[in-house]
Amino acid sequence: MGEKSEYKIVCENISKTFIQKGTQQVHVLEDISVSVKENEFVVILGPGQSGKSTLLRIIAGLETPTTGRVILDGQEVSGPGPDRGLVFQSYMLFPWKTVLGNVEIGPKLRGVPKEERRETAQHYINLVGLDGFEKHYPHQLSGGMKQRVGIARAYANQPEVMLLDEPFGQLDAQTRYFMEKEIVRIWEAEKRTVLFVTNNIDEAIYVGDRIISLKGKLPGKMHEVYKVELPRPREHTDMKFLQLRHEITEASELTL
Repeated sequence: MGEKSEYKIVCENISKTFIQKGTQQVHVLEDISVSVKENEFVVILGPGQSGKSTLLRIIAGLETPTTGRVILDGQEVSGPGPDRGLVFQSYMLFPWKTVLGNVEIGPKLRGVPKEERRETAQHYINLVGLDGFEKHYPHQLSGGMKQRVGIARAYANQPEVMLLDEPFGQLDAQTRYFMEKEIVRIWEAEKRTVLFVTNNIDEAIYVGDRIISLKGKLPGKMHEVYKVELPRPREHTDMKFLQLRHEITEASELTL
């Protein structure tokens, strides 16, 4: 009962081993335990090949842990569900559908009446700053705009948890910084429990309430947990921001 009342998500001793070529075992995660509170913005920070995306996929129900379990609202996760919204690094949009068509796809598949789902889709299109682009197709949009569509589509499903897997990894530096500000603005407007995967220290400090770092090289293991006690909006030049960045950099194998 304590888990259900205090935490939205609880990962208990998660380990994951993949079998390759019939017999070869690849240990990806080892003994990961993470608890996330309602409406908390938690960042999973780690270098490439640290298992952080696999952890997110296990929470999403797309992968099954070899040992351990994920508890969501007091219930063990056994597969994907509409209570979790996913945003990946690749945009994953339907190229033959407009912005509006992409954003409303979730409610449409659930049988939500047309007028209601259009209203919901429009709300989130407006929220991510794409009003006026409803009739555009993905090929007519920039990378940042495509990712906004993905975020709006995930929110339109009314999930309780948002899972974002390096969502800005394909963007240029300027657009990435702008989208970091936007994802915080959207989270403040539409509070959800958020798990955000990144390999970028500055990004982690800018967006997160807490940062959970994983050690580099497989299998991924818990390294440190950092509480980001900085007011929003944050400035990269703030002394406390720079101190935390230095602390994480010194303790990790990550680059800025």
